[in-house]
Amino acid sequence: MPHDHSDHPHALLPPDPALRVKALETILTRKGLIDPAALDEIIDTYQTKVGPQNGARVVARAWSDPAFKAALLADADPVLSELGYYGRQGEHMVVVENTPEQHNMVVCTLCSCYPWPLLGIPPGWYKSDAYRARAVRAPRAVLSEFGVTLPEGTRVRVWDSTAEVRYLVLPMRPEGSEGLDEDALAALVTRDSMVGTGLPQTPGAP
Repeated sequence: MPHDHSDHPHALLPPDPALRVKALETILTRKGLIDPAALDEIIDTYQTKVGPQNGARVVARAWSDPAFKAALLADADPVLSELGYYGRQGEHMVVVENTPEQHNMVVCTLCSCYPWPLLGIPPGWYKSDAYRARAVRAPRAVLSEFGVTLPEGTRVRVWDSTAEVRYLVLPMRPEGSEGLDEDALAALVTRDSMVGTGLPQTPGAP
């Protein structure tokens, strides 16, 4: 039959996404197209070595070091490069600061451009069509769905991440965090707060 694809690998893939990924990996390995060891190393890098903890360290230092914060906001690239946070998906970074007057939020309307060296692998919702479309049209509605309600007087600015420029939101330092060292401050920083769809944790919060 002209449309019988039962001999094609994709026809044999299971419906569960995790199983599909494993099946694809097996097929590609057997064909000699990927090296499982290299793939494991890449995954480990982004899961344990490159992730939101990098961005959290940057935010914590900016909260506690005014000179560092000023340099970061003025020209983030050399500051981040000195810390070792650069490379693919992080070639040109701009840091935007949340204030009582303005809340910043990042989206990539065309695909899913995201600062991997600072935040790791983008979450599924960031890549979704719904988020990409609605973040621009109705940012406050989207924020409310993430549990963020802003004061009436706070304007929301949406930044469109691209292949040329990626953004990191510098959230406002939470109340009650005075006197905490950088490690303790970094523990308050969430991934979503650095995208603008969340807020940092409050010291002592469950």
